[in-house]
Amino acid sequence: MPKLDITSQERSALRAAAHPLRPVVLIGDRGLSDSVLKEIDLNLNAHQLIKVRVADDDREARTAMLETICETLSCALVHHLGKTLIIYRPDTAAARAKFDAENATRAVRKPSEPHTPKKLAAQGVTRTRRTEKAERKARKVERLESAPPRARRAGAATPERPAHGIPRRAGSAMSLRAGARRTQGPGKR
Repeated sequence: MPKLDITSQERSALRAAAHPLRPVVLIGDRGLSDSVLKEIDLNLNAHQLIKVRVADDDREARTAMLETICETLSCALVHHLGKTLIIYRPDTAAARAKFDAENATRAVRKPSEPHTPKKLAAQGVTRTRRTEKAERKARKVERLESAPPRARRAGAATPERPAHGIPRRAGSAMSLRAGARRTQGPGKR
């Protein structure tokens, strides 16, 4: 199997993530055997990022073991510091399953299409810009037709709003902005 390559940014992030970890596999004086490779494989499947401790004093032997592990198990070397090896292998099946589960109900639409709520989409209703505009226009016309005559006149020619945004009272020179109070009679406040 090919050795996995990772970028320097991924390597740096993995080194930081591996800092608090303790070695889960110890390679003793007998060296790298099939049972040790099997144990490393089990731990990589369970944790994806592991530390391996090597008892051998020879640096070249440790480097050869590391190369053998990476080639055999298709994993990436994150760091080799003294007698400790940090190894990473992503769990592609679990990552793919997680991605599929998150995006299973996600509706895919073009940016130009209007948003359709989930309940309407479940009923098979689709929306277009034209239908949205036509519905809005029909609602506005219906509202104006059902309104009293005075409101219809006001709806036909919309009066200008003052710059401050506070509406003025109809038929009165006093404004709400001025804080005019309704007078209650002499002596009462």
